[in-house]
Amino acid sequence: MNSPDVFHAAGLGLGTGLALIVAIGAQNAFVLRQGIRGEHIGAVVAVCAISDALLIAAGVLGTGALLAAAPAAVVVLRYVGAAFLVTYGVMAARRILRPQALVSAEPGPSGAGRSGLASALATVMALTWLNPHVYLDTVLLLGSVANAQGPGLQWWFGAGAMLGSILWFCSLGFGAKLLRGFFARPASWRILDGGIAVTMVGLGVGLALGS
Repeated sequence: MNSPDVFHAAGLGLGTGLALIVAIGAQNAFVLRQGIRGEHIGAVVAVCAISDALLIAAGVLGTGALLAAAPAAVVVLRYVGAAFLVTYGVMAARRILRPQALVSAEPGPSGAGRSGLASALATVMALTWLNPHVYLDTVLLLGSVANAQGPGLQWWFGAGAMLGSILWFCSLGFGAKLLRGFFARPASWRILDGGIAVTMVGLGVGLALGS
């Protein structure tokens, strides 16, 4: 194993991982919203990055092959995930009727207006682990490409993909603060929650229909 092969495998993993994760989706929409609100960003980003790392590692270890041999599990997960996404989308649609305004980047002493840490973590865990596409893309697809790199290099590919995940979620979560001025207006939250509602319901319906 030489250095060019290692850098090529790691670079390919980084690019492939980013290509799969940088898209409008349920998980990214939630991270963006938490980042704009300034709520539990570090914890939410950590859950996303660690979850991706575990899923990528599972794919490199060959779990993707087992997943392909058990399609029934993916079907069950698809309907559970679809129900959750549609429910979350309806909740976002309801928020359009009661828009908020981000008047300060920091909460008051009582923490009023902030969602609880446990609630935020439970939501991001559900959005991550109840999404069947994460198993098909992150575990099956990335795992297959990783193992195609050859002995030893598959883990360099996996490391590159994990790095891409960390870079993306940190940029999305912590970079969202640049939008806080825009979201000081209630109308801006209507736009964001409207987009989230459409995205979540659309993804949920798509999952239920098998697309």
